[in-house]
Amino acid sequence: MLEHIDVFVLDLDGTIYLGDTLIDGAGAFLDAIRAAGKRYVFFTNNSSRSPHYCIEKLNRFGIATTRDEFMTSVDVTIDCLKKERPGQRFYLLGTPDLEEAFLQNGLTITNRTTHDYDYAYGLTACAEVREGELPDAVVAGFDKTLNYEKLERACAYIQKGAAFLAIHPDITCPMEHGAIPDCGAICAAITASTGMAPHYYGKPSVETVAYIMRHFDIAPERIAFVGDRLYTDIQAGVANGSKGILVLTGETGEAEIAAASVRPDAVFASVKEIAEALSDY
Repeated sequence: MLEHIDVFVLDLDGTIYLGDTLIDGAGAFLDAIRAAGKRYVFFTNNSSRSPHYCIEKLNRFGIATTRDEFMTSVDVTIDCLKKERPGQRFYLLGTPDLEEAFLQNGLTITNRTTHDYDYAYGLTACAEVREGELPDAVVAGFDKTLNYEKLERACAYIQKGAAFLAIHPDITCPMEHGAIPDCGAICAAITASTGMAPHYYGKPSVETVAYIMRHFDIAPERIAFVGDRLYTDIQAGVANGSKGILVLTGETGEAEIAAASVRPDAVFASVKEIAEALSDY
């Protein structure tokens, strides 16, 4: 299988590093890809940080990386929103880095830096005032600045007719000390309140695979997604005509594999083992 892969799409959290720790063999893995005459691109679903932050983090680990070798779920989402919803207005659940990415790409967000929010009555008390400011869509990301006001506004806007979109479905973000709630967990709260499920743009969506295919001008069967999550990294591959290679250094363990409906094309203990397998080529 590895012989027929031309481009490896590499997850970061739980695959190349875990929090602030580089996973053993990550550098050797990248060297092995290049030595085999193949290419790679880092692709993170994490929408809480800018690409610059993640690239600097890789550089600190001794992995020289440029923006050309780096993609994110935010890149895919912005690309789709500009094509599918030109001129629309978005209420964004996201960090300042995510807000900046939207604004730099010419997207209009309705979030206010000042507000007259009334915690005694909530959004309901001022819904009539804001009726003319209903966004076309609510877009949820991995919002580490999330508060109750943001959740209430998002739910109110969706119930008033705004579309519900999300950047990626990751339920948790793996850290050295354990998992923390991610975009999928935030969306689950909104869905429980509104009865509406979002459309996701990051891994494992067909939009993500199409974005990568266009970038490399490559057929899907020549692409392999390498990561630690069955429902994002592996699903992106196996559901869209590509390959899904699971590593056991992040969210997924052997027990989860046996019980899952998503079956990876290959399972390795870590990227170090993939490097050893690639050495044959």
